[in-house]
Amino acid sequence: MPLLGCIADDFTGATDLASMLVRNGMRTVQLIGVPTAGTEVPQADAVVVALKSRTAPVASAVQESLAALAWLRAAGCRQYFFKYCSTFDSTTRGNIGPVADALLHALGERFALICPAFPANERTVYQGHLFVGSRLLNESGMEKHPLTPMTDADLVHLMAAQSTGEVGLISYRTVAAGAEAIATALGELAGQGIRYGVVDALDDGHLRAIGTAIAGQVLVTGGSGVAMGLPENFRRAGLLAANPDPGALPAVSGAAAILAGSCSRATRSQIAAAERHLPVLRLDPLAQPDPEVLLTSALDWAGSRLGRIPVVIAASAAPEAVAALQERLGRQRAGELVEGVLARIAEALLARGVRRLLVAGGETSGAVVSRLGVQRLRIGREIAPGVPWTLAEGTCGPLRLALKSGNFGGPEFFTQAFAED
Repeated sequence: MPLLGCIADDFTGATDLASMLVRNGMRTVQLIGVPTAGTEVPQADAVVVALKSRTAPVASAVQESLAALAWLRAAGCRQYFFKYCSTFDSTTRGNIGPVADALLHALGERFALICPAFPANERTVYQGHLFVGSRLLNESGMEKHPLTPMTDADLVHLMAAQSTGEVGLISYRTVAAGAEAIATALGELAGQGIRYGVVDALDDGHLRAIGTAIAGQVLVTGGSGVAMGLPENFRRAGLLAANPDPGALPAVSGAAAILAGSCSRATRSQIAAAERHLPVLRLDPLAQPDPEVLLTSALDWAGSRLGRIPVVIAASAAPEAVAALQERLGRQRAGELVEGVLARIAEALLARGVRRLLVAGGETSGAVVSRLGVQRLRIGREIAPGVPWTLAEGTCGPLRLALKSGNFGGPEFFTQAFAED
């Protein structure tokens, strides 16, 4: 039986979490969407259920998350993890707060911590405020996110606005004192009837101490960083055997491609860097919003360029261009246009021999894996913090697949991603 059952609110976040667990010694399988009653339980130490619920209507996000929890409980998991983005992507209505509230209620629990910190990708929490690098969240570019603009960096405020429970803070001073002090502080908050405790974390040592402190908590919520301390708890309890290479995957040969739909600063800089080394096509949905024309032009361009060197097809754009497209088509239709076209391009590229595929952007990744009929991912080694190669299983056939959060990776990520594949 799996030891840890996880629910992630988007597909790239799921692989981010799964990669962290593999890195720390847990064999991990990612399932796409809510498993059905007849879905076979994977032979793995951890199972991550990837949902596309981050920007879904609140009621839908809650319903899917509860369905995933019910399946994981039936699979026999001992602890549960609700994974959201390290930039706490959400609105004043949700979906982080409502989903966490629902999961706590379903499990009969009254308290959980909040910790999106991921220092390896420069996400840290200090005095309850979320930083991206040296900037507060609301000054990092996330305030211009087209779907979940983050205009406040105070996690206590953000969570209190979404949840029906009270939110407290466990500050750096307590975290620096170690696991025992953290556990005591968490217990004190719970004893006061507070539902959530935002926990500061500035480095991996803090995250490992937090992990030790929450060994007995049934529900953990956070970014993938806080999960790094959980495997050791299972080893300490004699439940997790040593595995020298939990991320080993078989080789897959074939042409390579990169599809980018994220409009984050990181992804846009990666596209710009790739143009110096790789063939890059920039799609312009604002100039040509016809999906058939965009599809045909992309496939005609890719044609003879497909091979070992990856081609890059990008629909990413600066915030002002995204806003203009949303103004023209409406926010939902604009998103569906970009995601739908890139998913159809992915399907057509596979038919033309692509067997190594990297997708940038959470919404885009969700659309692509759904279109390709991916049912589960075996998690392999990391390309960069939070981004592993995976082996996709389903009607897509053998496929090396990497799903990248838009904000992850350095400027040369696209040019280096296939170096060790």
